[in-house]
Amino acid sequence: MNPSTHFARDYAEARGKFRDAARDAGARLFTYAHDDAKGPGGEALSTDLAWLGPSEASRLLVTISATHGAEGFCGSGVQTGSLRTGLTLPPDTALVAIHAINPYGFAWIRRVTEENVDLNRNFVAHDGALPRNEGYDELAEALCPAEWSEAAQRRTRAILADYGKRHGAALLQRAITGGQYTHADGIFYGGAAATWSRRTALAIAREHLARARKLAVIDYHTGLGPYGHGEKIIIHPPASAGFARARDWYGDNITSTSLGTSKSADVVGDLLSGVEAALPGAEFTGMALEYGVLPVDETIDAVRADNWLHHHGALDSQQGRDIKARMRATFYGDVDEWKQLIFEQALDAQRRALSGLAG
Repeated sequence: MNPSTHFARDYAEARGKFRDAARDAGARLFTYAHDDAKGPGGEALSTDLAWLGPSEASRLLVTISATHGAEGFCGSGVQTGSLRTGLTLPPDTALVAIHAINPYGFAWIRRVTEENVDLNRNFVAHDGALPRNEGYDELAEALCPAEWSEAAQRRTRAILADYGKRHGAALLQRAITGGQYTHADGIFYGGAAATWSRRTALAIAREHLARARKLAVIDYHTGLGPYGHGEKIIIHPPASAGFARARDWYGDNITSTSLGTSKSADVVGDLLSGVEAALPGAEFTGMALEYGVLPVDETIDAVRADNWLHHHGALDSQQGRDIKARMRATFYGDVDEWKQLIFEQALDAQRRALSGLAG
């Protein structure tokens, strides 16, 4: 079967395909309805979970889609395809697919939640001292200008380029994408409190994952790296047992943000670390599988434009529609070639994780 059939045009279709595939595979379905947010057409939103395999399995392969909502097209297609292709599960092992953990962002084609929060920066203790990002503070106005005209884009890009010349490309990326907790209307904002999506992820961990002895968790992302290439980003400290397991399972081409070998900046408050902290009794091996679509400067510009649109622009305008189309194309390679590339790599990673769990 052509992998493209597993992918969808929008959140609603993706959810339907995922639930149909789960039922056809004999998986149990659980739904976490989002009562505080609706889709652009007023449609109901939810995070869905499919459990395939023994209900008391002590080994779990957990997949997560739409941590950054607009990136959910990729993860959802992989999850649906995994259920459709009949993934072989070893004894005492179950597949747990968490679909659209950020359903608002998926439905609205935004990276962020309804609170304008980057879920992958939200798993911090908000009642304590929050991380500071002085670089973002310096660039805040340039990153999120009050207008999105051609002149404003040229002016702000020049400011960002100057910062990169003075501090280097790595520190520029860190300033922009590393996360910030001071500008609630900005990009890569970690929030002032736990979001609905964070609370739901931790509820799922408590209700479905806490009994497991071993967990392999794969969180699907898009937006960084070469076209169609899946970077295996390991969230564990380099000297840890989790990092050693990941290298044994996935090979020497894994990357690490803390070692500076990843296309991603080193961040705090990510979802994988948050879920791992909620499951202290389990052997946890987490990986973000990040697929490239467009060059990083185009990706950052798309995120900036979308942030401007939701704070200052008009969604029902030609400019608004153009920005939304750009966001979709930035985080979703909606062609057969890209889908084939990412699906094959995803299945390979899942097979390696299952082998690691059984070893």
